[in-house]
Amino acid sequence: MYSDTHFHFHHLTEERSLNGSEILTALVNRNTFFGLDIGTRCDDLLNRQKIIEKSISQMEPSLQEQARNLIYYSAGIWPDVKEIKNRDEAIKTLEQSISEFNKIPQNKGKLAAIGEGGLDHHWNPSGVDGRCENDFDSAVYEGERELFQMQLELAQKMKLPFIVHSRDAFEDSLDCIKNIGYHNGIIHCYSYGINEARAFLDLGWYIAFGGATTYTKKAKMEEMTALLRYVPEDRLLIETDSPYLTPVPFRGQTNTPVLVEYCYNFVAAARDITPYALSEIVDKNIKDLFNI
Repeated sequence: MYSDTHFHFHHLTEERSLNGSEILTALVNRNTFFGLDIGTRCDDLLNRQKIIEKSISQMEPSLQEQARNLIYYSAGIWPDVKEIKNRDEAIKTLEQSISEFNKIPQNKGKLAAIGEGGLDHHWNPSGVDGRCENDFDSAVYEGERELFQMQLELAQKMKLPFIVHSRDAFEDSLDCIKNIGYHNGIIHCYSYGINEARAFLDLGWYIAFGGATTYTKKAKMEEMTALLRYVPEDRLLIETDSPYLTPVPFRGQTNTPVLVEYCYNFVAAARDITPYALSEIVDKNIKDLFNI
């Protein structure tokens, strides 16, 4: 019933609650038709595919083909400081890994997007990302923008959608996107307001909501509801971003694609439609965006 537009499956093979084959079995049993494994490192595409194939091999034989059919991939470079400083080499490695991936016959049509890539100015040195404002001198700041734009240009060259990571960096993100002029993809794990959404939507981008949406406090619920209703039906996506941003009531636990239904339930309630109706909307948008 529910489609997951975004999950980091390669992280889930070592998680505590579900292994890869169990996750895929659950998705197949729910008739999920699309799951996207998002790249965050320049060289991880083929390795992630190997991990997923290993998980598929551990499933019931009758389910393996369905599992293989639902998995698609993207390849991108998250704005890590090391990658920013070595961006030319990182882009070369990314392009090489994509070329090797595409040479495998069974991978035809399986690279659905470029990304995630973008800008992140959320400073939390003790967090999993280790973001520290002191690391972002003028050279790193400009380098981050350049790395983002280089990936947008790659997506444009390959005629693929781009998955944008933008956190606490709206104005710079919009500026980079406009600099390249390629407006095809997702603003993923959307974390801004209506005015910012309007700016992205006016350019033709899709807006994806995930587990963090369910964290909305009562004082902000009216504002969140207005945002969720504002995004047009043909530009709306739902995602998990697992293993992070686990939706309520499982916040604090490891996220998995199976929990995407709680994101659907929250957004559907805000838009005053059923989760099934929302799933139909998202499924159509997935097919349109990723050309499947």
